[in-house]
Amino acid sequence: MSITQQYQLDVYRARLHGEPEPPAPGLHDADLLRELRDYRRFRAVVAERPARGRLRQVLQRWLRPRAL
Repeated sequence: MSITQQYQLDVYRARLHGEPEPPAPGLHDADLLRELRDYRRFRAVVAERPARGRLRQVLQRWLRPRAL
């Protein structure tokens, strides 16, 4: 059963019982990603690492190695 089918079944059951419908799948994905980003930044600060720009620094090191 796919996630869409499960959602449709949950909506049907909720309507039968007069309960509020569950949120649609994927409705809060952006909020979840935002919270995950904030959590990772917080953990970086607590560990005394730079909270921003770490990915860019790694990519620059890979793409532009130092000349010997």
